[in-house]
Amino acid sequence: MNIGKIAEMAGVSRAAVSRYFNNGYISEEKREAIRRVVEETGYRPSVQAQTLRTKRTKMIGVIVPKIASASIGRIVEGILSVINENGYQMLLAVTQNDPKKELEYLDAFSEKRVDGVILLGTVFQAEHKKMLKNLSVPVVIVGQQMQGYNCVFHDDYHAFYDLTKLFLERGRTKLGYIGAIMQDAAVGAQRYQAFRDAANDMGHGEVGDNFVIASFSLRSGYEKARELLEKCGDLDGVICATDTMAAGAVQYLREHDIRVPEQILVGGQGDAQMARVAIPSLVTLHYSYEKSGEVAVQMLMEALMQKGEQAASREIRLGYYIVE
Repeated sequence: MNIGKIAEMAGVSRAAVSRYFNNGYISEEKREAIRRVVEETGYRPSVQAQTLRTKRTKMIGVIVPKIASASIGRIVEGILSVINENGYQMLLAVTQNDPKKELEYLDAFSEKRVDGVILLGTVFQAEHKKMLKNLSVPVVIVGQQMQGYNCVFHDDYHAFYDLTKLFLERGRTKLGYIGAIMQDAAVGAQRYQAFRDAANDMGHGEVGDNFVIASFSLRSGYEKARELLEKCGDLDGVICATDTMAAGAVQYLREHDIRVPEQILVGGQGDAQMARVAIPSLVTLHYSYEKSGEVAVQMLMEALMQKGEQAASREIRLGYYIVE
């Protein structure tokens, strides 16, 4: 069984069958005729033959730091929704927050095993920039702004500036901050800098030093809440870089009979389910994670359409809003 036989049995041209299997345009009548023959015969086109002919694998490599993350899960859902519409499949690589693993996957994907790469960035080192520069397939970076590359990210600085400002306007002037490592430009450096700047601009610059660094887990948020209170004494507000950290902080405060939000108001980022069901619920920042995944694939598809032509890189910054 081959394309020619399928075309003969369906009463259509070979070109129509080819367009059918490559998600091209054909009339509904011809599509239905081909579909019936395909179902009757069980025919499946050879992936290897398609790859040799089109120089396309119809695979997109997606590199993520971890899978136990609500935000990453939402980004991947957005990616899948557009990949599926375009007839592609996703090859998911999980690095477990190991920069060396990121480099290994980038190297593997560079060997033309995929048509393009979506990289959910965390910490970019010199080796990453060198690898990205020499990558043989198009790449889109999600979650970090990187000049010279297609990237989609959120406005971390202004989001945390506005969140800090809200706390201060509510009279929470003894603030503390639980953040991420500063090597992470978006989640670590930009969010903390926004906290400092907002406090300073509103006449409370002294709280800028009330901070500790946590990892992305409930346990770390719990432990760092204790460390923050031991370091800073009485606080009336705690802002965390993520909802996961914030949920861990709330757990610590409640176990130590500190009333939330009456004594300490707690805020986070992500608008995750845990933020909505936590008792009391958190003040949180909503990011359009699904949208960022969708936009990333759209940018990658546009790059693939260039067929080797060098196109200008684009940076897309998405917005946010505060959920109380």
